[in-house]
Amino acid sequence: MGLSRLLCAFLLAACCCCRRAAGVPGEAEQPEPELVEVEVGSTALLQCGPSHSQGNLSQVDWFSVHKEKPTLIFRLHQGRGQTIPGEYQHRLSLQDQGPTLALAHVTPHDERIFLCQGRHPRSQEHRVQLRVYKAPEEPSIQANTVGISVDRREPEEVATCVGRNGYPLPQVVWYKNGQPLKEQKDRVLIQSSQIVESSGLYTLRSVLKAQLLKEDRDAHFHCELNYRLPGGSYMKESREVTVPVFYPAEKVWLEVEPQGTLKEGDRVEIRCAADGNPPPHFSISKQNSSTMDMEEKPTDDNGVLVLEPAQKAHSGWYECVGLDLETMTSLSDRQELLVNGVPDVRVRPEAPEGPEGSSLSLVCEAESDEALEFQWLREKTGEVLERGPELRLHNLNREAGGGYLCVVSVPRVPGLNSTRLVNVAVSGPPWMALKERRVRAQLNTMLNLSCEASGHPRPTVSWNVGGQASEQPRGAQGVLSVLTVLVTAELLQTGAQCVASNPLGRNTTSIVLEPDANRTTGLAAVTVGPHTRTNNTSAEKKLPEPQSKGVVIVAVTVCLLLLALLGAVLYFFYKKGRLPCGRSGKQEITLPPSRKSEFVVEVKSDKLPEEMGLLQGSNGDKRAPGDQGEKYIDLRH
Repeated sequence: MGLSRLLCAFLLAACCCCRRAAGVPGEAEQPEPELVEVEVGSTALLQCGPSHSQGNLSQVDWFSVHKEKPTLIFRLHQGRGQTIPGEYQHRLSLQDQGPTLALAHVTPHDERIFLCQGRHPRSQEHRVQLRVYKAPEEPSIQANTVGISVDRREPEEVATCVGRNGYPLPQVVWYKNGQPLKEQKDRVLIQSSQIVESSGLYTLRSVLKAQLLKEDRDAHFHCELNYRLPGGSYMKESREVTVPVFYPAEKVWLEVEPQGTLKEGDRVEIRCAADGNPPPHFSISKQNSSTMDMEEKPTDDNGVLVLEPAQKAHSGWYECVGLDLETMTSLSDRQELLVNGVPDVRVRPEAPEGPEGSSLSLVCEAESDEALEFQWLREKTGEVLERGPELRLHNLNREAGGGYLCVVSVPRVPGLNSTRLVNVAVSGPPWMALKERRVRAQLNTMLNLSCEASGHPRPTVSWNVGGQASEQPRGAQGVLSVLTVLVTAELLQTGAQCVASNPLGRNTTSIVLEPDANRTTGLAAVTVGPHTRTNNTSAEKKLPEPQSKGVVIVAVTVCLLLLALLGAVLYFFYKKGRLPCGRSGKQEITLPPSRKSEFVVEVKSDKLPEEMGLLQGSNGDKRAPGDQGEKYIDLRH
């Protein structure tokens, strides 16, 4: 038995050696194939063995090996190539007339082994492994827009990532907030699938499913595709997306705008807020200070309670109640609102008055729980007169009358202040502007005479002439009286007088009328105002008289006289024959020796020669009709 086994082993070894020596294809042990990498659409160069040994290959056969079955696709004979009909017959060619085979327009279907073998009895076969690559398109990502509730017990779809037209199939990696995600049981699940297109390229679809928490409400997710090219490894990233996360509220609170100290007149907004998504249903209530019950307040469409303008009565406790409609649980929060009221300002005395030369004291009062500041200002100038609650006025005169402002402010609350206006009346006889006034008036015309006076008590105005009078108040202490009269000869002689009187005295202004024959007929107005007090010792002040229109008449008269004189002079020269009137030509008009060469007057005529021939010169000679030469009038003699 031992001898027979040894004999069998010897025969088997001899048979293998014979097969190797015979060079049967596929039976001998094959080396690793040569690797050639190209991108889709490019040209692959397939070499039949090392470059130093290709010179001896004049007769070579190329095979395409698909599913371990070799198929002849190209034949080289003495430097000439022959394509074998089939799927490669239009894409194969020889490179540089050598044994290197060029495969054009490479597709993913070309990824296989190509085999070349010389037809020499002892030639060995050479295998080439062709690898094909194609970068995928930019990955697209679609997030779950419906939202995910944290109460879900199973992973929910977060986003879907798609990478199209890549080869070979790329690898996908998911990220959350920049950190790669790995599959976790019942927490993170990544489901990937691929589609092979008719071109042989792959489309990858990957779905990320996860259980999200409240902390993931602001999380950013994106996917990454990893792929290879002949130059190395690369990757492409998608944009980042967020997913709505639903979770119940754990806290509710009140928000008040503006923040800080509030005062009357502000616009105050009160709104509810919660840390749940979606937020619960809110309602805002205010505690009734009398019954201590909470009373719901109406809000706008955004659920905001607006207090405008805010008042001190709006102060109190406000409550926000949030009701979760899914779980029917409620949360609430209370907050006290304090609106600082404007102090109620009073002035004593309420209607201050005093005679001229006396003194007066004004006291400003206000009530508040806060520290107050007082200021006294003059109404018409805004000048600060006093810092404090009391204002003293000494030696009252007419200018001291008028409005005074007491401004009360709360330093702790910027902008919170209140103002009270009081008018000081300085009693005395009426004031008037002028003692006497001269006015031009035209006989038999209507004239408006105005008289203005002021004082405390308010004066009344009367006139010493008849007419239609009317009065209008001017401020707190003034009066304006307007008298419409017909200017008569008697009124021009006597004039008019207005009298302003009150219980403390009287004052008058006389209006003297002067005839004005040039005044245009119409209704004229004259006003006497109370700007300066008139008394027996005051100097008479007279406003500028209206400018006479006689100046215009004088100017017109002078112009007419000058034109008449010029006409006389021209007529004189015409009679003397010095002017060639009706004649074409120029003559010299002589001037005195002292004015020689100063100027020459040229006289031209458009009359016909026949008409000019009828004119005689100074010597009585007639001009010939054809004499049309230019002459000069000599003005030097």
